[in-house]
Amino acid sequence: MIDHVTVRVQDFSRALEFYRAALAPLRYQVLMQFPGAAGLGADGKPDLWVMQTDQPVIPAHLALSGDRPMVDAFYEAALAAGGDDNGPAGLRPDYHPHYYAAFVRDHEGNNIEVVCHADPDAKPARPAPARKSAQARKATARKPAKSKSKANAKATARTKLAARTKRTAKTKAVANNKIKKSAAPAPRGRRGSKTTTTPRR
Repeated sequence: MIDHVTVRVQDFSRALEFYRAALAPLRYQVLMQFPGAAGLGADGKPDLWVMQTDQPVIPAHLALSGDRPMVDAFYEAALAAGGDDNGPAGLRPDYHPHYYAAFVRDHEGNNIEVVCHADPDAKPARPAPARKSAQARKATARKPAKSKSKANAKATARTKLAARTKRTAKTKAVANNKIKKSAAPAPRGRRGSKTTTTPRR
């Protein structure tokens, strides 16, 4: 992935004014500047550098991307800033059916292009479903185990309750039997019988 590019010029002040005006429709502005060098960009990132050189300039081709209204606005702004027309805004079907671009040369012959590849009739793509984070996936994976643990705990509690109920019923039955035995009448002896005690010698 290209991080930034450099365009070399001999007349630095004139070139900087041209690029500042021509690329304004793309929201480009000067973000960093030093003696003989300036970084332009959009959204806070200087990805286009204009640098002064005392060597003969070998013209370069620089292409930036934008939507179709940006292509049109760039073409008008670049010509108004003194650039030379190198191809008006429009389709270039030789490249592909939706290649919409404009070309302007700066004062030192560099070919500056702004291009749009989008099909204006294409339906917007549906957003992809958001992927769960690793933490969320781990939490989801732990849920069944947690449910199983709860089920085991409930089963254990039911078993303990059943055992406690059974012991309580058994204890009550034993107590009832004792109460019945103590309430039964004592056996009576035969009529006329006497109890004799043999004296000890």
